[in-house]
Amino acid sequence: MIRNVLEYAEQTAERFPNKTAFATEKEKISFAELVQRAKEIGTYLLQYGVHRQPMAVMTDKTPEMIAAFLGCVYSGNFYTPIDVTMPKERIQSIFHTLKPAVLLVDEKSKNQVASLGYDGKTVFLEEVEEGNIAEEELKKIRLETIDTDPLYALFTSGSTGVPKGVVISHQSVVNLTEWYTEAFSITEQEVIGNQAPFYFDSSVKDIYAVLKTGATMEIIPKQLFSFPVRLLPYIEEKQINYIDWVPSAFCIVANTDALAKCRPSSLRKMMFAGEAMPTKQFNYWKKYYPKALFANIYGPTETTVDCTYYIVDREFADDEPLPIGYACRNTDIFILKDDRLAKEGESGELCVRGRCLALGYYNNPEKTAEVFIQNPLNPHYPEKIYKTGDIAKYNAHGEIIFLARKDHQIKHMGHRIELGEIETAVASIDLITESTCIYDEENQKIVLFYCGAEADQRYILKKLRDKLPKYMLPNKIILLEEMPHTINGKIDRLRLKEYYDCEDC
Repeated sequence: MIRNVLEYAEQTAERFPNKTAFATEKEKISFAELVQRAKEIGTYLLQYGVHRQPMAVMTDKTPEMIAAFLGCVYSGNFYTPIDVTMPKERIQSIFHTLKPAVLLVDEKSKNQVASLGYDGKTVFLEEVEEGNIAEEELKKIRLETIDTDPLYALFTSGSTGVPKGVVISHQSVVNLTEWYTEAFSITEQEVIGNQAPFYFDSSVKDIYAVLKTGATMEIIPKQLFSFPVRLLPYIEEKQINYIDWVPSAFCIVANTDALAKCRPSSLRKMMFAGEAMPTKQFNYWKKYYPKALFANIYGPTETTVDCTYYIVDREFADDEPLPIGYACRNTDIFILKDDRLAKEGESGELCVRGRCLALGYYNNPEKTAEVFIQNPLNPHYPEKIYKTGDIAKYNAHGEIIFLARKDHQIKHMGHRIELGEIETAVASIDLITESTCIYDEENQKIVLFYCGAEADQRYILKKLRDKLPKYMLPNKIILLEEMPHTINGKIDRLRLKEYYDCEDC
């Protein structure tokens, strides 16, 4: 049984030493080279004499960054990815909470580190000596670690905008990796096209699926996701057959009708996760890949990336939401309504228990205690569950349907409304490419933001009258040239709220 993720890397390096593990346009690293480099970095970090402490890694998104992650683990510590494009204030906020024992950077990031005011220990990866590996010391550290030790801490903003460090253990990532690779039959034949930034939890699946199976990960240049006319030929050139992207990446291809011009023949398996996948854009992809495997995957960072999944195996209308499906293996999902189990068709808060749960939030016991609570259905012995803050229900098929965030459930004109239901209806309208809703509680207005210049307010309301009751129709409709997104690719509702508050309503 795997106790430490380094075992994945080492076993695969023995099976496929010369096979490419991770690659960018300009560089690549084999499995043997990856383990070698990670051990070199781990050995270098031993001089600081720390154990089970956070280490921050701030470099470009390259194979060397993954080697640095594993180097932190070899040294008996855990890692936090810091993207070089993050705003200065966000990095400083993360460092304030994390207080990393060591900051690992590359030469290109030297000036950026100086501007942060960070005065802790800094390691420049270019200075880590090649060939210097303290095998016996690394082996001793391995014997002292257990599978509930932290592997990484990822910082997520949630609805507050303040970063929270979600601490995830080795056993949770092993649990995820075993399920994920088996559920989607990932082998050494897969070429995974990575979209997710390494500070975003979805990338964890890409990285550890590669380390376990011997698949290859192509790190797709970020700028290509703004230009589908260049993205799709890149997928074809690299023979990428497996992608697990945020819905916005799929949507930009669908909204530009890019597959009509270039349809990569290599694609076989396509997963979407991170937020709700609009069914209209899913159906576009399905039309071009009728025989491909598609899966809708759901899970907060606090449940180690994923906790439910749905392999799309039937037809869905454009205005019908895709289910998030069923619990992943070794995970229990249930919907609570006033501390009791919700009935079919009854909405409630989605809760999770199992090995997938995070250890909690780093240096934030108050927030940890708020959402990682004793299971109210079990008064007999200690059993933690995670309250996701997401509202869901079971449909007639017994599948879970995501409705909205708890803070997106509103009371309007005496009716309890899920904003997600309105968003699903709006997303199905043919001329709309992207949309979301917020609620102006003070003025009792449902506010719709959308992209799609050819669709005016009259057209939208006419289409919605056939899909929604009158009390759910938006009271204010705002056209945007471009929808704001967070650094993780999700729609940035906080910025929309600020934009709306600045308007003369």
